[in-house]
Amino acid sequence: MSKERTLSIVKPDATERNLTGKVVACFEEQGLRVIAQKRMRISHRQARDFYIVHKERPFYEELVEYMASGPVVVQVLEGENAVLRNREIMGATDPFKATAGTIRKEFGESIERNSVHGSDSLENAAIEIRFFFSDLEIVG
Repeated sequence: MSKERTLSIVKPDATERNLTGKVVACFEEQGLRVIAQKRMRISHRQARDFYIVHKERPFYEELVEYMASGPVVVQVLEGENAVLRNREIMGATDPFKATAGTIRKEFGESIERNSVHGSDSLENAAIEIRFFFSDLEIVG
């Protein structure tokens, strides 16, 4: 096992319902440590840039609108195999297909409003972390 870092975003649907603490607790209870965190509003421009990999997908514009619709909490999680662990803790993208006990199963409302984002690879985690955080903000 190796210690890794990954990006996590508590999405607008979860912050709107005051679930930030519960979501963060899920990660911490499963052995991931929050080493950077901030609450912010993502602009349309930032959302477009962040999700550029999905630009050709039919849901791109809706995703951009949704992510800019309200506050989010962006955070860097650290731990053994953090990328994989984060994805396991989040659960399947579709809350109705997610495993019981996962964040998306417990808190997600739909595929679009599924409460959390997480990096899908170590390479993307590094890119996504740099998108939101400077080295000075990561205090592991």
